[in-house]
Amino acid sequence: MIKVIISGYGKMGHMVEKELQRRGIPLVEASEDITATDPAVAAECVCIDFTTPDAFRANYHFIAKHFRAAVIGTTGWNDIRADVFRAFEEAGTPLIYASNFSLGVNALFAAVKKACELLKGAGYTPEIEEIHHIHKLDAPSGTAKTLGQLVEQSLGETPEITSVREGEVPGIHTLTLASACDEITLRHEAFSREGFAKGAVVAATLTEGLTGIHEFSELL
Repeated sequence: MIKVIISGYGKMGHMVEKELQRRGIPLVEASEDITATDPAVAAECVCIDFTTPDAFRANYHFIAKHFRAAVIGTTGWNDIRADVFRAFEEAGTPLIYASNFSLGVNALFAAVKKACELLKGAGYTPEIEEIHHIHKLDAPSGTAKTLGQLVEQSLGETPEITSVREGEVPGIHTLTLASACDEITLRHEAFSREGFAKGAVVAATLTEGLTGIHEFSELL
């Protein structure tokens, strides 16, 4: 059975801890400073990271070098993506990453890809709106960026992305595809952060026997 160390013990860290307990998966530690982890302990554990973009940038070399595997739910590091992947490849450490670990959001990704493939060249204009709580540091969200990339690849059009920050909204993502004849709306609303934690723990269980770097949606 896998063992887990959580990097970042905020709201998401607590949610991940509850999901680990529910599944009977050992939690070795929940750390605010992952670089203080004993490397010998880290070598036996999967790191689940829900920190901040700045914290992950400071920590990813340590995670890649010392942990058995890593599940990265932190977003806002796409500009150093190549450096992050290189660090994990050179260390031979399996990595599963996602802009959103919600199983529902990954179903949305699949639906968006299929819809856009069917509508390519049919005169549809895409728009994306994402709404999150006021504490979210990156905008647009990583999920909105992933949606945008899927739309560009599958529809051949670049969507406008609107970001809204209000209250304690866990996350709402909406893609609208509008033509002169009709309009299609694909929407996902998270009611809590619990879905993100569930998906991250599912990802951690998938690291057993895994090699290489994988986006979560590829493994579902």
